[in-house]
Amino acid sequence: MLKFKIVLAGDKDVGKSSLIARFVDGIFLTASMDTIGVAFKRKKISLDEKKDLDLTIWDFGGEEKYRSLFPQYVYGAVGALILFDTTRKETLEGVKDWLEIIDKNADENLIKVLIATKIDLKDEKQVDIEDVIKIAKKFNFYGDPIEISSKIGENV
Repeated sequence: MLKFKIVLAGDKDVGKSSLIARFVDGIFLTASMDTIGVAFKRKKISLDEKKDLDLTIWDFGGEEKYRSLFPQYVYGAVGALILFDTTRKETLEGVKDWLEIIDKNADENLIKVLIATKIDLKDEKQVDIEDVIKIAKKFNFYGDPIEISSKIGENV
């Protein structure tokens, strides 16, 4: 079994816990509570008869007071999903702060993926995808940003 540690980062209320709940448990939390400090979930995925993946996915509270915990958990991670909320432009600005912490504390081979959340809320959208693509390229994210909706399960 191959084991992988993945961290999720992003400002408060961007949808980190909702993404994990949808991916691991197949549910959408209509009334989620703030993550206090750090939480994690595990998911096993069978690739074929001979290979299984064991994912440990770490979720960090997005409030400033919890950022001091983040560096110690980034160590040993193979991937980081950095989330922002498409309905709140300021959360895209917060991506830079999370990247700074990650880049100072993670292995240089860590794969960083930019995740745009809440795409089901089209009428409330404040972020232009072209701006997001520019940021993804500027900060060397892996591939194009992924647009998701944990509520409807799109691209999760």
